[in-house]
Amino acid sequence: MKAHILAALLLATPVLGGPAAAQDNPLQNSAAWDDLRDSVLGLAADVPLDLAVLDLDAPVRAHEAAIVPIRLTQPPGAPAVQAVTLVIDENPAPVAAEYTFGPAMAPLDFEFRVRVDSYSDVRAIADTGNGNRVMAGRFVKASGGCSAPAGKDMAAVEATMGQMRWRTDSQNGRQIGTLMIRHPNFSGLQRDQLTLLNIPAHFIDRLEVRQGDDLLFTLHAGISISEDPVFRFAYDPNGQPIHVHAEDTDGNTWDQTFEAVNG
Repeated sequence: MKAHILAALLLATPVLGGPAAAQDNPLQNSAAWDDLRDSVLGLAADVPLDLAVLDLDAPVRAHEAAIVPIRLTQPPGAPAVQAVTLVIDENPAPVAAEYTFGPAMAPLDFEFRVRVDSYSDVRAIADTGNGNRVMAGRFVKASGGCSAPAGKDMAAVEATMGQMRWRTDSQNGRQIGTLMIRHPNFSGLQRDQLTLLNIPAHFIDRLEVRQGDDLLFTLHAGISISEDPVFRFAYDPNGQPIHVHAEDTDGNTWDQTFEAVNG
């Protein structure tokens, strides 16, 4: 894949303009969540919503169910979020992602893209330390995201898998980093458009991003992170290079280092 094509795709990443009004598409708690909360997450009671700590922005109706933008934000002065579990209630594998965040990511402003398989609540359960948890979420109207056809043929997958792009911009005194990784992130529910056979699940399940030795974030993912995942996030730079380590479910690993940004 030519570098200029990768750059164009990076610049075309859907970016939410800012948190939507809470009434636009609030969570619609369901029987699915009642079961997941206890059996999957081990939470005996609901986690409180608190916009003073965390908000989750997502479209009311997704333009494309396979690349639904999700943005997690915190207001200035909010307690630092140490970890987030992202749950898409009605997806085949509801726990979409588990993130941890380093101190440089606070206050959180973090965006990525997911697959949504049917009309569903999309919720983030955040850990702010000392056993404190808050929840944020939206109800998203989308369908078929986990089985949507892959965007490229298998030859293109082999040729580009693992390629990375990185860019930064300054905004309001912080750096805004954008990381793109070429990977099909096959969900296991898609069909090869030539053979019509199911494509086995094959996705990035581990990701670690650091500046120098300091952690920015880690990801432990399932099938719901979109093809060619893109992560856009604010962070406080420390003058050290950015190191990215990715692993997928087939045992492939990729490492890349990007030059430091000074302020």
